[in-house]
Amino acid sequence: MKSFWLYFLLLLLVSTNYVIAQKRVLFVGNSYTAANNLPQMLSDLADSMGDSIVFASNTPGGYTFQLHSSDANTLGLIQSQPWDYVVLQEQSQRPSFPQSQVNVEVYPYAQQLDSLIRLNNSCTETVFYMTWGRKYGDASNCATWPPVCTYSGMQEQLRLSYLNMGNDNNALVAPCGIAWQQSVSIDSTINLWVSDNSHPSLEGTYLNACVFYATLFRRSPIGAAFTAGLSASVSSHLQQVAHQTVFDSLSVWNIGDFDAKADFIMQPSGLAVQFLNISLNATSASWDFGDGQSSTLVSPQHTYAQPGNYVVQLISGNACMQDTLSDTLALNSSGLGSTNTAAACIESVPGGLLFHCDALDVVAYAADGRLIARQATGLMAGETIQFSNMNGAHVLVITFANKHQLTYRLMNIR
Repeated sequence: MKSFWLYFLLLLLVSTNYVIAQKRVLFVGNSYTAANNLPQMLSDLADSMGDSIVFASNTPGGYTFQLHSSDANTLGLIQSQPWDYVVLQEQSQRPSFPQSQVNVEVYPYAQQLDSLIRLNNSCTETVFYMTWGRKYGDASNCATWPPVCTYSGMQEQLRLSYLNMGNDNNALVAPCGIAWQQSVSIDSTINLWVSDNSHPSLEGTYLNACVFYATLFRRSPIGAAFTAGLSASVSSHLQQVAHQTVFDSLSVWNIGDFDAKADFIMQPSGLAVQFLNISLNATSASWDFGDGQSSTLVSPQHTYAQPGNYVVQLISGNACMQDTLSDTLALNSSGLGSTNTAAACIESVPGGLLFHCDALDVVAYAADGRLIARQATGLMAGETIQFSNMNGAHVLVITFANKHQLTYRLMNIR
């Protein structure tokens, strides 16, 4: 089970500093997107949460990525404005076919559409809309491809192909199909399919809208006043499922992986402080040292004139976005050990981290949230933890003796 603290940190990432957001979203798909007017339902849901979307769509029945890649309406809409997101939904069966067939019929056109999207605006993010298995599997292809004979088998094939498309194109994945799977496992009495056992019912589309709200806005749909006319118990269930599916595996769906994220470590020595920039996806840095001085160096060193408490701010960004992080440096003439920030308690050394403060607990997680290793006996100041002992680790959550906690991402410090 994923650590409560890691889950809390992920949720905190997407729920703090709430401001009203508006997103420009283009939906490219077919009847699975058009059913119950998913774009409008997402708009109504966002409105009820204080946010909004401006949307357009092209969703002819049965359309494939191959057809969209040469469709004048699709190409015109992609080029019509600088979208925040373009959502791509393939024909419902094709991604569940054998990978040898998907390699020819799906992936090249997914890449072509993604390239056209980025050519129009390099800051637009492509979102692959992971669909769901048919309620009783794909009977029309079962004889020649047994994995799709059941709902769960077909869903697994869809999951594989959509994750491949997301990873191959550095794009997001909206995990609607996985949310359906979770909903069915929790309460199978809520029917997400209509009578054809393929297209979404009102409940199915509402679940999809909740997943898209969480994916695009990075905010939980729980508590949304808009319920599409569903009962309070059903809408609450679907909101909870969407929330859990998205936020429990953000890195699996690549959500936030391409965002600029400001982060830094402070290493004082006397009144001189080395600032180490460990920001993600950032090409620029703007520092405010809290004493009237600033810098645009990536990882500057700064000497303060006198001891004191200083609020240090880093703005990291790229051509598409910026992120800001502030932390308080409590500095006296002895420097190290006098700060009240957890970040000052560790120092990057070759192959590991040197601890300058006593640590109670060090937990290592993989990118998908799986627990890799736990150092529960604690580390004393002066000890080093080696990354080689945590093969596959992506994030460390460190709790210090003063109960301060630090999330440390394993990457090269620039």
